[in-house]
Amino acid sequence: MRRIWAILAYLAVVAGFSGGVWWFSLSSDLEALAERGEADLSVASDRLVGQLQRFRELAVLLSDHPDLEALLNGQGNARTASALLRETADKTGSLEILAVAPGGQVLATSEESWTPLASSPYLKRAIEDGALGAYHSVEPNSGLRVSTFASPIFSQSGPVAGAVVVRADIGAIEAEWRGDAMTVAFTDSNGVILSSNRSELLFRTRTLPLPATAGGRYGGAPLSPFPEVREIVISGFELWRLDAGRYVPRASIHLTRPLPVIGMQGEALVDIAPAVTLAGWQALVTATLGLVIGAFILSLMDRRQRLSAQLNAEAAANARLEQRVRERTAALSAANKALRREVDERIAAEQALKRAQGELIQAGKLSALGQMSAGISHELNQPLMAISSFAENGAAFLERGRPERAAENLGRISEMARRMGRIIRNLRAFARQEVQPVRPVDLAAVVEAVLLLSEGRIKREGVTLDWHPPASPVIVRGGEVRLQQVVMNLVSNALDAMEDRENKRLGVSIELADKVRLCVSDTGCGIASSDRIFDPFYSTKEVGRSEGMGLGLSISYGIVQSLGGAIRGANRPEGGAVFTVELEPAEMEAVA
Repeated sequence: MRRIWAILAYLAVVAGFSGGVWWFSLSSDLEALAERGEADLSVASDRLVGQLQRFRELAVLLSDHPDLEALLNGQGNARTASALLRETADKTGSLEILAVAPGGQVLATSEESWTPLASSPYLKRAIEDGALGAYHSVEPNSGLRVSTFASPIFSQSGPVAGAVVVRADIGAIEAEWRGDAMTVAFTDSNGVILSSNRSELLFRTRTLPLPATAGGRYGGAPLSPFPEVREIVISGFELWRLDAGRYVPRASIHLTRPLPVIGMQGEALVDIAPAVTLAGWQALVTATLGLVIGAFILSLMDRRQRLSAQLNAEAAANARLEQRVRERTAALSAANKALRREVDERIAAEQALKRAQGELIQAGKLSALGQMSAGISHELNQPLMAISSFAENGAAFLERGRPERAAENLGRISEMARRMGRIIRNLRAFARQEVQPVRPVDLAAVVEAVLLLSEGRIKREGVTLDWHPPASPVIVRGGEVRLQQVVMNLVSNALDAMEDRENKRLGVSIELADKVRLCVSDTGCGIASSDRIFDPFYSTKEVGRSEGMGLGLSISYGIVQSLGGAIRGANRPEGGAVFTVELEPAEMEAVA
């Protein structure tokens, strides 16, 4: 029972708090809407006053015009005055401008026909009182809503000689702001709406029947009572609820602003539907949040009771669990030690693998040197024999007293020695292990060195070499020894592929683009399986041949990948294969 009463009390508190939130939110929103509405009404009122003020000031300015003064004093020309008034009406957008004598007789006008003035109150005020007259009315025939301003014209002796009447079309003025969001209306002294941005409100009034002084002011316009208004006051704001059409808010704040300058009163209806909706949503969210919190508290209380029953049962289970944890911890410690030993063994194996890979690369280079040994020995033996022959000839020429021929033989001996030194230097650079990091290297020089080492084999096997060195160094990111091994592997494979061919042509070229491309092509048997050519120990050469281990391309692939490049092989349409190595270009200034 206590539980039910507690729940009911909580629901009452939530309802009261939600209602307070609704009231506070609505009051705050109404205050903000009223402030914006006052500002918008002020802008709309100032706009209408400013637009009508132009015609009011026009009447005052024309009252001092010499042509009109002369006309009303019996000295002017009616046609000249009418032309003046017509031109002024066209320029200012006035509906009609008239020059009127004290008896109401129209002496000049901007229109061919004019509205009879009779004893209009504005004309009476201008002529009899000598003051500015203003009047708002509806034309009986056209139904136009007109604002009329009359300014007295004084004679040279002092009394009023007549008046200038300026008439403005209210409908044309309000056309500029008819689509404004806020509903605005302007009423005259009788409470009749003569101007509004909502056509549904025109000619409506809350003061029917009109006083007798209204007379024919509204020209037979169908005046109608204002829609039924239910007024309430919330937080000091006058709220209206009415049904006046789809474009007029049903619930709104009613604001007023007197406009004595033009003899009207501005009224605005600020829609409060968004504020009511927002306040309702905030109250609903508050109530929902309160109910959720209450449900959460109730579930916590139920859970506490269940947990209290479980704690006793878990206390005994915790003791058993702790014992199991201790046992499991001991087992995990032993497993952790074994795992660490396995990690150490794997690290040692990885280091051994790296050493083996390095040794394999070096073995590949030495294997390539072995394959080139016959050609290299020939390249070294031939200069040696030439040196011996040139030395004997030089000695003979010296004995004969021909030193110039001896000097010629000595020069040839020097050239042969330089050639042998260049071959030996390239062999030594190719055979050593490179320990330097990636750095700028001249790729053209690397190709030249490899072709020099392979020159003996190329000549011996009758291979035609297509190689056109670039005009300037081609600098790439790499290692000189590693790049030499890659190029040597590609050249050796190309020569091997053309052993049994009649047309033997080795092509080597360097292309410059976004990356540097080295292409090595041959006219051999081509590639049998392009997706396996870079696999270790994969070879299409005869089994048992010393050069058929299948590691050259695999080693080259690993070297190019380590330098940040790419290598690929493909068959040529005219026969044979082409291997392309892509390398990153480097700045030439960085070459050591």
